[in-house]
Amino acid sequence: METRPKGTNGFPALAILSGLLLASTSSVLLPAQSSPAPAGPSSTSTQLTASTAGPPANPGFFPLSQIRPGMTGIAWTVFQGSTPEPMQVEILGVLHGARGPGQDLILARLHGDKPEYTGVVEGMSGSPVYIDGKLAGSLSYRIGQFTKEPIAGITPIEQMLEVRDIPVRDLEIPDAQTGAQTAPPALNSSLDAFITAANRNPLAPGDMSFRPMDTPLVMSGFLPEAIRFWQQQTAGTSLSPVAAGGSLFGLSSSGLSSGSAPSGQASSPSSSRPGSEAPVPPALVPGSAVSMQLIRGDLEVSATCTVTWVDLKQLLACGHPVLGAGPVSLPMTTADVVATLASPLNSFKIVNTGVIVGAFTQDRESAIRGVLGAQAHMIPVHIAVDSPKGPRKLSVEILDLPSLTPTAVQVVLYQSLLESNQSSEALSYHVTGAIDVAGSPPFPLDLWASSGQQAPASMMAALLAGSQFTRLYSNGARQGVVRSIDLHVQAIPRQVEVTLDRARIASTDIAHAGDTVEVEATVRPWHQPARNVRIAFRLPGRLATGNLRLLVSDAATLDRTLIQPRQSPSPDDLAAVLAEARDQHAADRIYVSLLAPETQGEIHGQTFTSLPLSVANALEPLRNAQDAGLNGESAELVGDAPADGVLSGFWILNLHIEPGGLN
Repeated sequence: METRPKGTNGFPALAILSGLLLASTSSVLLPAQSSPAPAGPSSTSTQLTASTAGPPANPGFFPLSQIRPGMTGIAWTVFQGSTPEPMQVEILGVLHGARGPGQDLILARLHGDKPEYTGVVEGMSGSPVYIDGKLAGSLSYRIGQFTKEPIAGITPIEQMLEVRDIPVRDLEIPDAQTGAQTAPPALNSSLDAFITAANRNPLAPGDMSFRPMDTPLVMSGFLPEAIRFWQQQTAGTSLSPVAAGGSLFGLSSSGLSSGSAPSGQASSPSSSRPGSEAPVPPALVPGSAVSMQLIRGDLEVSATCTVTWVDLKQLLACGHPVLGAGPVSLPMTTADVVATLASPLNSFKIVNTGVIVGAFTQDRESAIRGVLGAQAHMIPVHIAVDSPKGPRKLSVEILDLPSLTPTAVQVVLYQSLLESNQSSEALSYHVTGAIDVAGSPPFPLDLWASSGQQAPASMMAALLAGSQFTRLYSNGARQGVVRSIDLHVQAIPRQVEVTLDRARIASTDIAHAGDTVEVEATVRPWHQPARNVRIAFRLPGRLATGNLRLLVSDAATLDRTLIQPRQSPSPDDLAAVLAEARDQHAADRIYVSLLAPETQGEIHGQTFTSLPLSVANALEPLRNAQDAGLNGESAELVGDAPADGVLSGFWILNLHIEPGGLN
């Protein structure tokens, strides 16, 4: 993934590096190289010997203005376990504006057996760099791929401290019950996230531009198919999964399914170990690995980097954005590095996440900020699956962030349908449930995904559920937070398509108002014999003499008849979205509707049939504003019956109404 530094106009970093190396050998260009640098430290070996006790405690800050080529320092990172290790750093120079206007980058070469073997490592970003015992910045950037030398870019500490000094009011988290929110909502940062993602395209061959060190994304509990699904949905971002690692103290299914912590409150890690004492979180120090959780519970997705600076209340890490989302609310955990894997393409750390120690609240250009002891707002998701071999449950909590939450819903549901030995291409799925939003009625879900289609039914179910969730979640009129998502999935061991072959009036095509009429529909399930279904209904007594049309149809046709397509198919009004979802007809039934020659109106997702002419005239001006729809034919549902599968197709029948009926 690539982030092209702002302000460089695409100049290759290799050319800049060559100039710096040439300058370092010329006493004319850099006379300071012929004598000790003005602010230079003691020898690196002396520093390493003095640093055995760990990173400096309460260090001062080394100003960017005093950075000179030839200076040496010490960087700290974790290669294995949880204890930071030192490595030598040689300053090559300062690249002005390499990260954007006024955003400089310090170029350095790493020395030592481990960094020279592994090179620049994913997860190393944020590793603090000290010169003369003072904090100068964090290792955060690398040059291209396949580079042999461990040369890295350092984000200056001054620019990271700008993130620390963002006003405290941005730390406020939405109230889980009322949806009240005083901080800028994450929705306002979706454009920033899009721009960040757009700038992080895969490197072209030979591209030697600077880009942030990737943060290894651990997906614990996911099958390869679900990991590939995540990769497809997040293509173009820096969220590159590493299919290794896990959670040391993750929430168990029993801890969440029995009632997870309310949104806006972090669940106690001890809930994963009934009967045991809560684990004591280890102290985070500069150089420690730290993780940002996007999904936690029975499944986990987390991104890991390194702590740069920490005090009693907060910390700074990474030295570059992870999601580029601005204000966020995500759990912050300790992390244990199982191993550091060296690779000519991209070395990375394999990690386990640890205990929750706070929440990340800012994800900015120069750093991410975490507040110790803060509680993150997450969305509980509970999924119950009824499969041919018995029920199973999955409970997680997912991030609340417009750019990623729909994807998180999809990948969690997809994984829940894969995690069984009974999963197969022959299974179809019926997904029902509700989304609970503060201040609004529950948003119902009812969708089908049949086997035998171009895409696997499990993937189609996840995509359809994600699409329905997005209608609600991304609605501009939504004010309350999403408090929970509860889904029930029925796995069906066959294809569920049913075709409506034909329909006819079984009684007589001549009737009176108030008579009982019977319609016979012939349906054909997939690879099964056709069968006849009879539906009897009574005609309304108000019907006038003349011809009347009957619609025998599937749910989709009936819904389109009741709510006419408009130029704006997704209403901005949240009430309209909720009304449409509530009034949606079940896809596994056969419907019979009257198409009477009466005016039908639709206002904010609600349909009104048989409107008087005066009401229709009053609604006419609203049609131009797309707030209402009018139709000269009024659809009225009069009967239905089970189809034993997802029905498709429709028939129009004609019925003649004679005078003399019941009034």
